Amino acid sequence: MTETRLRTYTHLAGYGLTTLFIAVLAMQNLRYGFYPLFYLASGLALLTLAGIAYTVLARRQQLRAPGHGFILAALNGIVVAALFTLDHADISHWCLPLLMLNLLILPLRHGLILSLLTATLLTLFLLIHQSLSDAVLVGFAAIILISAGALYIWHYDHMAQSAEDLAITDPVTGAHNARFLDETLQKEISRSNFTGHPLSVIALGMDYLDQNRDLHGEAGLAVFYREVTQHLFGVIRAGDTLYTLGQGEFFLILPFTPEEGVRVIAERVRRSIAEREWPVVGSTTFSLGSTTRIDSDNLADALRKRACHALSEARRRGHDSIWYSVGEPPSA
Repeated sequence: MTETRLRTYTHLAGYGLTTLFIAVLAMQNLRYGFYPLFYLASGLALLTLAGIAYTVLARRQQLRAPGHGFILAALNGIVVAALFTLDHADISHWCLPLLMLNLLILPLRHGLILSLLTATLLTLFLLIHQSLSDAVLVGFAAIILISAGALYIWHYDHMAQSAEDLAITDPVTGAHNARFLDETLQKEISRSNFTGHPLSVIALGMDYLDQNRDLHGEAGLAVFYREVTQHLFGVIRAGDTLYTLGQGEFFLILPFTPEEGVRVIAERVRRSIAEREWPVVGSTTFSLGSTTRIDSDNLADALRKRACHALSEARRRGHDSIWYSVGEPPSA
């Protein structure tokens, strides 16, 4: 199940249960002739139904749907206003479900701010109209409810982020994987096209891979790949990103890097690997292929293929070498 779909179901369940709770309150107040409270509950129910409708209409954008903030702010505002304006009507318990609903629907920070504001005004109302012990008891219950809900939401967000990190990270090297490469490269191409800044990429691969695999095995090479990954993280600049393609090949995306810059970085990477003694494999070399985006490069696949073709050309010319591929502008 995708994150967007899960949030859609969560929002529908939250609004639906709140609507049911408010509908029961409305019917009870109508039964006993408390018409102002019946009208209040009916208005709140209409807002929660609007929340259900908005969730359905914006089901593909639940990760960034701003309408929930307006709906929940209106719900909290109406209940708090009713607390201070309705005479002889204790509706303080109406606030408690809203505290949890805020946390379920809104981003954690926004939901926490709105819930704390509502709980503060609720406590202030109780201090004015009821005894100190009752106000402290209800206020303490509200804080416990907010804390428990916020802790659950934080734990869920942390688990979701961990799952996302695992999905885009290669388990052997710790670098981003090939699936995340195309997505990021396409974003960088779009940004380069919009801002006009240069964008370069480097494909690099281990020389004599088959011989090294026969000598050291897959387990030995896995240790080596992890060491290379950590080394490359130390060589590249802040803002550059590293990806592993498998089979001893890596890929670098270098924003704000023109042709002369990528040539310098490629040489620095090549030399730093060749001059180092590595665990398991000892001395080894990498070949590198690089290229720079031109105006006609609008697809990640084309730029990536040109860098990989440059890597193949570097290997054809001999190990421990670099080849720069110039993009061909479209013919007039």
